[in-house]
Amino acid sequence: MVKTLIHSGKVGLEGLKWEERAEQPAGSSEIKIKVKAAGLNHRDLFALSQVHEKHPVVIGSDAAGVVVAVGAEVTRFKIGDEVMLYPGSGWRKNSDTAPETFTILGSSEQGAMAEEIVVSEENAVHKPAHLSWEEAGVLSLSALTAYRALFTKGGVSEGMKVLIPGIGGGVANYLLQFAKAAGAIVYVTSRSQEKLGMSLQHGAEKGLLHDEDWVEGIGGKVDVVIESVGAATFDKSLDAVRRGGTIVTFGSSTGDLVTFDLRKFFYGQYTLKGSTMGSFEEYEAMIRFVEEHDLHPVVDAVYPAEEFKAAFLRLENAEQTGKIALQIG
Repeated sequence: MVKTLIHSGKVGLEGLKWEERAEQPAGSSEIKIKVKAAGLNHRDLFALSQVHEKHPVVIGSDAAGVVVAVGAEVTRFKIGDEVMLYPGSGWRKNSDTAPETFTILGSSEQGAMAEEIVVSEENAVHKPAHLSWEEAGVLSLSALTAYRALFTKGGVSEGMKVLIPGIGGGVANYLLQFAKAAGAIVYVTSRSQEKLGMSLQHGAEKGLLHDEDWVEGIGGKVDVVIESVGAATFDKSLDAVRRGGTIVTFGSSTGDLVTFDLRKFFYGQYTLKGSTMGSFEEYEAMIRFVEEHDLHPVVDAVYPAEEFKAAFLRLENAEQTGKIALQIG
């Protein structure tokens, strides 16, 4: 039997518990992974907001572990390999948007927070040797989201000025790390002086409070804003972009609906792009980027598997600066 973190029956943490499930064999082109560490994401909180009475959900999109079984047709991995999971399925090649077939791990009875997980060999990569288990376990979904938003959508390159509102969360920290590694000049905002201080330690050019004048604080405007906060910051983000600049958005934690001056927008010839996670091709490119630049995720806290409720409460209360991991194996 395999312990699995299941959500069903009740909304919130009351519906979340470890359950014993039958061990699943690896199919012909699949690998079985003994999970060492798994990462929490805000999409897990969304899963907890549902009831899942008829179809229980195995929580989790991020995990890293050791291959313990391989199918007869598997060619990319062997028993004992250290691997990380691509947090999606059905999106192989980079494209303008995800195919209709695309799904994200942790949206059904297949999720990452379990003692063991069976996946197609096409949905795993070798773990970079310089990452700890906890770092590897929290990397995939947020880092892939940041990579696509910055490079595929935002076209960020050396010397460009980039603004990241809402620093402190998982994706935002990867945005800062990746943009700095690419040679960009990065500005960040937050409601928290503590989180701004941490971002300066990780290479931000300057940190600004949400209620400051961002353009004045920056001393001009930026080339790209990576906007994930939503309604609370969108107008200020648009004001902070130079004429002809770009806003990339992938989140709306403070509200989905925004209004802005359309005439100002088209006269300024701004570009607004939406982004969501990324393809397996981009995932492999992101892993190479992390290896090339010897990057390490900012891990806020690591909890033993049995303390999962405390871990989720820390995420729900936005107390973290970086990623939260569960130590499973």
